Amino acid sequence: MDEPQATTTVIAGIAVIEESDNLPETAPAIVMVHGWPDTHHLWDAQVAALRGRYRCVRFTLPGFDADQPARPTSMAEMTALFAAIVQHAGRGQPVTLLLHDWGCHFGYQYALARPESVRRVIGVDVGDTTSADFRRGLSTQAKLMVAGYQLWLAAAWRLRASLGDRMTRFMARSLRCKSDQGRIGAQMNYPYDMQWTGSFGGFRDLRPVVPLWPMLFIYGTRKPFMFHTAAWAEKLAATPGNAVLGLRAGHWVMVDQPGAFNQTLLDWLGAADAA
Repeated sequence: MDEPQATTTVIAGIAVIEESDNLPETAPAIVMVHGWPDTHHLWDAQVAALRGRYRCVRFTLPGFDADQPARPTSMAEMTALFAAIVQHAGRGQPVTLLLHDWGCHFGYQYALARPESVRRVIGVDVGDTTSADFRRGLSTQAKLMVAGYQLWLAAAWRLRASLGDRMTRFMARSLRCKSDQGRIGAQMNYPYDMQWTGSFGGFRDLRPVVPLWPMLFIYGTRKPFMFHTAAWAEKLAATPGNAVLGLRAGHWVMVDQPGAFNQTLLDWLGAADAA
């Protein structure tokens, strides 16, 4: 078997890593985008499962590196960064996006703005959170839980230094995140500050998440509340070429159920490729 090959290209100060089992440049690309409080390492198991068929491209979101200076990034700047990375990854062809958490939030908005560059989307655990239906559908208890952890992390972003880092790691443990604590720090909390204070341009004028591309949505069922509405998921599942699957997992589905998660990816991607 050919040895896995990996290359790193720096784009706008971000290290973009491409890995495959010696596939040609024309092989289809999957661009993987993590969320909080993760780095590109979140996708280790998925790269191992997919690199025999696809060029796997991943990177750590700006400012999410524990050993790098804080780098808060606006939605416009993030969209421009995604465009440059997708252009590099796709070699002139549309790519598949694999998104989780804040990666969904930023990735969906990019894909809605640049649909011609996106072949299909795999969203993990975060769906139509920008919709009024989602906000209305949250129970009072769920709203308090969301405000509690997000405002805590926004405060940790403002405090930074060792206290902010400790606050961030405490919340990551409380939410049962299994990422390496050494890679977690307050510098990755700026999206929560953007959400609650409107800093760095905030999240004004977000597009509703109405897929313009084939989409697979995978979510964890073992959570206090969902990050999508049932109506959105049902409409998505009823559209030919799309699929929705709930797995017995928490928010980090790919970590809690890596075998089932990876097989679902391979089956859906293979069926889409055949079609």
